[in-house]
Amino acid sequence: MARILLAEDDEDMRRFLVKALEKAGHQVTSFGEGLSAFEEIKQTAFDLLLTDIVMPEMDGIELARRAAELDPALKIMFITGFAAVALHPDSKAPKDAKVLSKPFHLRDLVAEVDRMMAA
Repeated sequence: MARILLAEDDEDMRRFLVKALEKAGHQVTSFGEGLSAFEEIKQTAFDLLLTDIVMPEMDGIELARRAAELDPALKIMFITGFAAVALHPDSKAPKDAKVLSKPFHLRDLVAEVDRMMAA
């Protein structure tokens, strides 16, 4: 079981992701934007940050960068329709972050989370 912080601004997508991850046995705390998610990361330890890239208030790359500064051991996965943005060297995204491109099947997400936690 992993403690996961999910930041996803699409409410329906966020609800589906939480349900799938909890069904797989993970503990999920979710937010609809990056700023609130970052405030939670400052207060609580997580194993994985699962974040969309394009969000209001603070985008996922900035959230991931700040979170990695606070906790270098935090694993990071971007879920995005803009994979090229996350992978671009100028994005300053954490180097070890994984990228899962939308659309994806929920079982693929759960399998990737499980792989990251086992590593």
